[in-house]
Amino acid sequence: MATTRTAHTVWEGNLLEGNGVVTFDSSGIGEQPVSWPSRAEQANGKTSPEELIAAAHSSCFSMALSHGLAGAGTPPTKLVTSADVTFQPGEGITGIHLTVEGTVPGLDDEAFAAAAEDAKKNCPVSQALAGTNITLSAKLA
Repeated sequence: MATTRTAHTVWEGNLLEGNGVVTFDSSGIGEQPVSWPSRAEQANGKTSPEELIAAAHSSCFSMALSHGLAGAGTPPTKLVTSADVTFQPGEGITGIHLTVEGTVPGLDDEAFAAAAEDAKKNCPVSQALAGTNITLSAKLA
């Protein structure tokens, strides 16, 4: 069964001086302020589309890696994943770097790296962002 998740943004003003609020409708987890300076300069307590993509990508990748490892008979105890989304004004999103450190009993570094590469390739968010250069660093804890 397909699912749809919803968020919405209310934006006021022009790009450089305006600001907005992103509301997470499906989860009800609240609202987050967003602005051009938070995107192109310092966050200053506000989010950006790139941070939201980073959150989506790190969580999706972690789920895909956990699923793949469990399916191979080596379920992880813990995965810590970060996603760094690089935004260049005038160019857009120029790359995403995933970093994962895992605690996976019975698995060696090579097998963990291979499982992480597979998760990077096959997680739905990676597939949705296929036009972006996605790199990966993976190691066992």
